[in-house]
Amino acid sequence: MLKIKNAYKAFGDKVVLDDVSLTLPAGQIAILVGHSGVGKSTLLRVLNNLEPLDLGSVSLNNKELDLSEINSNHGIGMVFQQFNLFDHMTVLENISFPLEKTTKISKAGAQKSALNLLEKYGLQDKAYCYPSSLSGGQKQRLAIARTIALKPKVICMDEPTSALDPYLTNFVADSIEDLAKEGYSVLVASHDTALIERLDKATIHLMDAGKIIESATSKELYKEPNEFPLLNKFICGQ
Repeated sequence: MLKIKNAYKAFGDKVVLDDVSLTLPAGQIAILVGHSGVGKSTLLRVLNNLEPLDLGSVSLNNKELDLSEINSNHGIGMVFQQFNLFDHMTVLENISFPLEKTTKISKAGAQKSALNLLEKYGLQDKAYCYPSSLSGGQKQRLAIARTIALKPKVICMDEPTSALDPYLTNFVADSIEDLAKEGYSVLVASHDTALIERLDKATIHLMDAGKIIESATSKELYKEPNEFPLLNKFICGQ
């Protein structure tokens, strides 16, 4: 279980995260929604030690995390909006190289694990291609495979459908649900209402000005939309 408590982050005089608290059990999905600039991506970046947290705490399974060590203990992983693949490496190397360099696994072991993941995500025939030859959906699958190779407990996904068509949005939604079924806690930042509606077992947190201003499960929201006027307005335009 991931617990974020009273997270605060500012860039100079601009407060980006303002007393954000959130609990995400294992095997569950949470979606941070809101317009651009409200703090969604910053929260994911803080959790992955890409930005320092100014105040607050983060714990995983009741153990407080030192976020400065998250890149070595791999408790939290990140799938980036622009994928951040290594363009000069093959699809196979995109998974095996970081796996080999950040764990004690051998090169052969890293490649075996990578090939297993490529098969799982339907990319085995692309193993020796370069990312430039992949479609957007294939790049997304590779980015997910690279992240789970390190066996994090929590997977953060920043705008995972921003460059994808509706068909691939459904594929990404299926992938997110599969990750939750496998026991990962999945934290998604998105303003894609189609993805939000598709993930009908998620908890949705609406952010504005660095705060979570309203939360509901998908089931609650669609059953009693008037109980959540801010979320209903954002997602349904009502």
